[in-house]
Amino acid sequence: MPCKEIPEVQGEGGLSSDHKLSSFRSPATMWVWAFLPVLLAVGGSVGFWVVYVMAVANGSVNITESFPYISTCGSYPPQSCIFGQVLNIGAFLGVLICCLKYQQMRDYGCNSRLNLAGLISGLLCALGSSMVGNFQQYNQLETHILGASLAFVVGMVYFWIQAVLTYRVKLRHGGAWIGPLRFGLCACGTALLVATCVLFSLGLDSESAYCEWGLAMDLFLLFGLFAVDFWHVGSCSVHVQYCTANRENLDIQASTQTLPL
Repeated sequence: MPCKEIPEVQGEGGLSSDHKLSSFRSPATMWVWAFLPVLLAVGGSVGFWVVYVMAVANGSVNITESFPYISTCGSYPPQSCIFGQVLNIGAFLGVLICCLKYQQMRDYGCNSRLNLAGLISGLLCALGSSMVGNFQQYNQLETHILGASLAFVVGMVYFWIQAVLTYRVKLRHGGAWIGPLRFGLCACGTALLVATCVLFSLGLDSESAYCEWGLAMDLFLLFGLFAVDFWHVGSCSVHVQYCTANRENLDIQASTQTLPL
């Protein structure tokens, strides 16, 4: 079922709330939010390939024997420091993006369990990315594999949810192409994920590593695609709401302070 559409609220002078809010939007504020997913996609992709180049240059990996996995390239210093920093910054940006996307869908009237499941899976994906960067495979293999599972498997679940949510709202940024493109990238990423696991189990390490690199680039592309949605975000703010009891206490304190002596 499609998400409930938010009714248009009339403000002062007969103007709708969307029209009034749009008057405060400017390209200077809109591009900031659209820049977040672009920064994650471009920064993460460039960071991974920098780690790869450093690993090949200093002899940490030998590409004449087999093509290395991403984690193998980032397991040895000095590139391991860059690898961990890239993933930690990426995880932080991922949390911001997932929370912003969740709230955007709620504002569009999609306050459903599927949207909440998307938020949870997105946060788990970000946690897994941080675990991969902080626990290299030659130091904490079990923790590293757990983090990789969260980053790749749960990450694909997150984007499948976002692909479905694209058709749950009436307002669809990007036009008719955004939905098919999102589904196509999700299908490609799922195929690469399955291929990575199957080829690894067959002992075809180079082929499995190729698929893993392709999967990582696919996930970065999916994150970068959120720039289309975030371009329409005019502002974002966080508010602290007091419960009823605390609000009454604050009102009592405020009234007692204003009593004349």
